[in-house]
Amino acid sequence: MSPVVVLVGPPGSGKTTIGELLAERLGVAFRDTDADVEATAGRSVSEIFTEDGEPVFRAMEERAVAAALAEHDGVLALGGGAVLSAETRRRLAGHPVVFLNVGLAEGVRRTGLSTARPLLAGVNPRATFRTLLEARLPLYREVASVEVTTDERSPDEVADSVLAGLSGCGG
Repeated sequence: MSPVVVLVGPPGSGKTTIGELLAERLGVAFRDTDADVEATAGRSVSEIFTEDGEPVFRAMEERAVAAALAEHDGVLALGGGAVLSAETRRRLAGHPVVFLNVGLAEGVRRTGLSTARPLLAGVNPRATFRTLLEARLPLYREVASVEVTTDERSPDEVADSVLAGLSGCGG
């Protein structure tokens, strides 16, 4: 068993929105590893970050991704920072991975600089988002077989591009 498609990208790129839409179109289930971590921990991602720290969350996330890649045969959305794990990047090899790219201004607008996104809560969320994008961009591109830009596009347009990209790479 293996996911039909794995979505990666920064906060605000549309992984959940596009993932749910793709799952509906393809007639498969949608799964989000952040939701898996929350279900296992019985707490929100932001609570885990606050109470236990990022390293504890990342370890939980790595386990959730490994389980989802092994068990799920639908559309899978990974948390924005999942690609920081070398083990997760290794596990993604051979899977159809789509990088949903979002620009700085659009990403900041979409996330609303939300406190529900622990890495963006802080003194200068825009600078934090920029740093996050710069650090993760090469990793998203390393694991992705397809890259789709989401700025100024409707969810339907993005989903169309994802499906076209997947058919173009044999996925």
